[in-house]
Amino acid sequence: MTEKENMIAGRLYDASDPELVAARLACRKLLHAFNHAAPEEAELRQDILGQLLGGMGERIEITPPFYCDYGFNITLGNNVYMNFNCIILDPAPVLIEDNVMFGPSVSLYTATHPVEVVERLKGPELGTPITIRENAWIGGGAILCPGVTVGRNAVVAAGAVVTKDVPDNVVVGGNPARIIKHLDGDGEKK
Repeated sequence: MTEKENMIAGRLYDASDPELVAARLACRKLLHAFNHAAPEEAELRQDILGQLLGGMGERIEITPPFYCDYGFNITLGNNVYMNFNCIILDPAPVLIEDNVMFGPSVSLYTATHPVEVVERLKGPELGTPITIRENAWIGGGAILCPGVTVGRNAVVAAGAVVTKDVPDNVVVGGNPARIIKHLDGDGEKK
C-alpha cells in the first residue's frame, strides 16, 4: 500500500513520503488563495473550497483564515458554518454533517503519534477519523481529539477539550469534556 493509503486507513504512515508532501503543498497553495481572497470574492472562495475539500454540500460558509493539512479528507454536509481561524488536521477522514456551526478557533485533530516513545521517535504518524453529526454546535476554542464523534444536536462548550465521544442531545464542557446537561431531541434542556 502507498503511504497515502496507509494514512487514510488509519495505519502508521511516513508523512515525509513525496506524494504526501506534494499533497500538503497543493493544499497550502489553495489555502493561501482562500485566506487572501477579498471579502467580496465569496464565489472565488467557494470555488477554492470545491477544489480543496473531499466533498461539500450547499450553503457552506468558512470565514478566513482556515487551515487544514490535505483537504481531501474533509467532507461537509449542507448549511455548515465555520467562524474565523478554524483548523482541521485531516490525515484521517473528517465528516461534518448538515447544520453544524463552529465558533472561532475550533480545532479538529485527527492526527496523532504512537504513544510508546521508541516507536514515536522512529517518526511514523497516524490518524483517527472525527465525525460531527447533524445540528451540532462547536463553541469557540474547542478542541476535538482524534477518533471522536459528536452526536446529533450536541453542543460543545467554548474551550472544551473533547477526548471521548459525545452522545446525541447533550451539552459538554471542560477539560476533558464531560456532560453538563441533557437536551431533548429539539435541543432544549431537560
